[in-house]
Amino acid sequence: MTMYMTDILEKYAVQQPSKIATLYNGNKLSYREFYKHVERFAAYLQEQNYKKEDVIALYTLNTDLFLIAYLGVQLAGYVAMPINTKLAAPEVEFIFNHSQAKGLIYDERLAETLENVSYSFQHIIGFQDMNHILTNTNLVRAVVPLEAHDTAVVMYTSGTTGKPKGVMLTHQNIVATADIWSSSMNMLNTDKMFICTPLFHCAGLHVFAMPMFYQGGTVLIEEAFSPTKTLEQIAVTEATIFFGVPSMYTIILNTPGFKEHSFNHLRLLCYGAAPMPYELVKQVKEAFSNVKVQNLYGQTENTPAATSLLDTDALTKIGSVGKPLEQTEVRVVDSEGKLVPAGEVGEICVRGPQVMKGYLRNPEETARTIIDGWLYSGDLGRFDEEGYLYIVDRKKDMIIRGGENIYPIEVEEVLYQLPEILEAAVVGLPHEVYGEVPKAFVVFKEGKYLDEEIILSYCQSRLAKYKVPYEIECLTELPRNASGKVLKHTLRPKVRTI
Repeated sequence: MTMYMTDILEKYAVQQPSKIATLYNGNKLSYREFYKHVERFAAYLQEQNYKKEDVIALYTLNTDLFLIAYLGVQLAGYVAMPINTKLAAPEVEFIFNHSQAKGLIYDERLAETLENVSYSFQHIIGFQDMNHILTNTNLVRAVVPLEAHDTAVVMYTSGTTGKPKGVMLTHQNIVATADIWSSSMNMLNTDKMFICTPLFHCAGLHVFAMPMFYQGGTVLIEEAFSPTKTLEQIAVTEATIFFGVPSMYTIILNTPGFKEHSFNHLRLLCYGAAPMPYELVKQVKEAFSNVKVQNLYGQTENTPAATSLLDTDALTKIGSVGKPLEQTEVRVVDSEGKLVPAGEVGEICVRGPQVMKGYLRNPEETARTIIDGWLYSGDLGRFDEEGYLYIVDRKKDMIIRGGENIYPIEVEEVLYQLPEILEAAVVGLPHEVYGEVPKAFVVFKEGKYLDEEIILSYCQSRLAKYKVPYEIECLTELPRNASGKVLKHTLRPKVRTI
């Protein structure tokens, strides 16, 4: 197996130089042009006095420049670090400080958030300057020796402590995942992958963009999901593969003019990040006739690749995330690490070439998460008698809002910063479109009170928009067990579907 994604791009730049590699906002780049841009940008970065494996942050919306920068950083011998652009300034600042990032590549349209971040970089470059650099024919890249187990990318994901953790993924992780997913989806050189989910997420980047490059196909980049425009572009570009979280499919099916488009070219619709109800799967299959559907399961720590539910089982194994992928072992264990029989619930563990190197500057958490090569996912699940995996719960009460992970403690910590609040607990509120949204229960200190609008405004200034509670409910006390732990399961009957 080839060790580096850039090797694969170089191969296609020679074998199929005129084939379209990316299409963004009407701008087409052939494989020859795309790889030339990657190489030139790598050469430019090498002139900025970085050291091998220095971390360079990418703060950008979905564009072709994102992919050029991401791969250029790796080709130069450095570590790319995509940043979630939905995060609030304090969250971004924490990531910059924890990662000790030396450089920043950013989209000028996001400058406002960065203005509120206090951090000093060795070097900063915006997209306007980057466009000029890509036309500089005098740049010459130095060949840097890399190893398969060198860190290629760091992706921050919220941990159960509420503080983001930097997941270190290697060159081997990325290529192995590209090989695994391109095989699972039967990707072809003629495929066109439509991506409108964030490239700063591991799924958009490593489940769809990199596997498509791995097969020499075309990556169609949309800045963001916008129902009417997205449907129009899927039709106009003749995309063959599309990915969306369940809430996106709900919105698509209810978009005016949906049936006016022809989707005869589509062959595969992928979904993941949250469960998809039986009725929605059925509606999607009926609306997109002759198109297969496929459920994907994984997490950033496994690049993300663990299991998949194929079209043949989509309506008969509802609730299942399928069977283990190629090159991948999955097991369910009890609290002592022993296998549990089919039907019994335990923690899901994954082993394979896609399992992360570890958490950046967090050896203790790495040791707790990876044991004897097995990644302990933190998800609870069970296998049925036929070997299909089911997720039955999420450890630490994680909430999934439209595919975005929210750990309640992140929100609770912000609420506790308000001096009027004595206690806070956040749980998932069922939502017909997003699946779940966060709801906060608060207890005020004696004689104190805040209007809901004030609390929400405070959260909005310190949290990503999707993490802000949908509503606040006041209680006189939080329910607790004998040891003092908040009983969140007793709060959930209080939440309603909205």
